Amino acid sequence: MKLPHSPWAEAGGDFAIGLRPIPEADWLEGGEADPAARKDPLIAACPEIVWGETPGSWDAQAEALALVAKVRGSQSGEAGLPPLLAAARRVSDDLCLMEQREGVWRLTALSLCAPSFFTAQDALGKSLAELHGPVDGFAARFGGRLERIFSGLRPGLILERRNWTVVNTDALFTPDSAPIRAQISRIAPEAAGRVLHLRVERQTLRRLPFTGGALFTIRIWRAPLETLEQDPERFVAFARAWRGATAEFRNYKGFASYDALVEAYIRARGESYSVNEV
Repeated sequence: MKLPHSPWAEAGGDFAIGLRPIPEADWLEGGEADPAARKDPLIAACPEIVWGETPGSWDAQAEALALVAKVRGSQSGEAGLPPLLAAARRVSDDLCLMEQREGVWRLTALSLCAPSFFTAQDALGKSLAELHGPVDGFAARFGGRLERIFSGLRPGLILERRNWTVVNTDALFTPDSAPIRAQISRIAPEAAGRVLHLRVERQTLRRLPFTGGALFTIRIWRAPLETLEQDPERFVAFARAWRGATAEFRNYKGFASYDALVEAYIRARGESYSVNEV
């Protein structure tokens, strides 16, 4: 499939908040016939990885559910579930609820069935600063601005941003990077375009007007690296972003592990797109 977003062409190889307003009609992208069919087995098998909530979060969870229900309607199998978990079964996105607790924005509930190398229990209860602590240089550059965005977000405004990385799997459920990256050395350079995948996060943020919380959504899209060949402009933008990525971005994304494979892929196909001298 061709990815619906190409954030490497927008922000290149560096961190950027990159939030932009979108219409409410564009809030949830969909693209999955039955999200519950994918999520329910994970909820049953490993609830501590894909779900978490803190006491006192149900009012905001219920408000989030009402917003989702307005778009996706109701669904069977939700009796007795926490409201945010019921909402998550209706959408392809993972859902994260942020609330101010004693003046600090904290993650008070989340459904995480397509995790990118973390778990619900890793993140639950953490502040914005703590959630972004592992991101090299993020706090110094963006920490204060992010707090202001959450606090100043007005009802009715929906913001969107996109993020990207490269991994050697097409799986949506990736709570742990170790077993995936352990396979890198076994990938033949000529197979890099097929085995390596672009993993794109499309994220949205909106205020919950009655409880004052904020709902953060994460929709994961992925496609083999070789799909870039369908669009020369995307291919060139990717090559430039990969080769020009900042040290902090590369370190956080673990790009060093993939350098030889990605370079082999670019070199093998780049002559047609004039990128081999980038």
